[in-house]
Amino acid sequence: MKRVSFENKFYRDWIKDNSLYRINVVEKETDLFIQTDKKINNDLILKLVINYRAQIQDYIDTHKDFLYSLKPLKVESRAPSIVKLMARSAKLCDVGPMASVAGAIAEFIGKELTKFGCREVLIENGGDLFIKTSVDRMLAIYSSNKKLNKKILLNINSNDSPLGVCASSGTIGHSLSFGEADCVVICAENSVLADAAATSACNMIKSKNDLSTAIEKSKATKGIKGIVAIIDNSLAAWGNIVLSSG
Repeated sequence: MKRVSFENKFYRDWIKDNSLYRINVVEKETDLFIQTDKKINNDLILKLVINYRAQIQDYIDTHKDFLYSLKPLKVESRAPSIVKLMARSAKLCDVGPMASVAGAIAEFIGKELTKFGCREVLIENGGDLFIKTSVDRMLAIYSSNKKLNKKILLNINSNDSPLGVCASSGTIGHSLSFGEADCVVICAENSVLADAAATSACNMIKSKNDLSTAIEKSKATKGIKGIVAIIDNSLAAWGNIVLSSG
């Protein structure tokens, strides 16, 4: 199946909430779209991004397998917290640690912003989200399936935040995937786990017959709150999530 690739983050233009401050911070592969209820200096966020990217890169410089492994790895006890959480999430989901790097950056930046007094923090990093919200929100699920694209809405209850909501696809984007799912969305207790779990679930879905396997795997993984998976015209969902028709 041919993959659809896009560099322009056009889906960011769909956001209808104008009550929050919006900024975009880009540093190499990291492209963050951030919404907060408190105005935050761009330079401050850029410094945070550079710091966390450097922590990961410094570990990779002395542990090359951390970058390339497609399987879980043990990391040193003195490894940075972001590296440890990536490794722990990878182990739970049976993927390589870098499968959660986008979610990890979103998670750690999001937690930093809550320390600055932000009550509303929404960070999107290439389809991977950190959400801290005091109001219920609705997310549209983007899919390469034209019949379902933007027709499935995911309701986020404020009582469930902070949480991670991450997407993976075998047909959209440049990220490595061994599956054929149009879209897999995972809700989890943090964005690092959600990112790793989305990759894992997407990898195992090659036909609609694999949807039940992905659901059962998600059910068995501690910290996962829900999953939505789409392939062809079939959809499966499980967990503490509410779907609405768009």
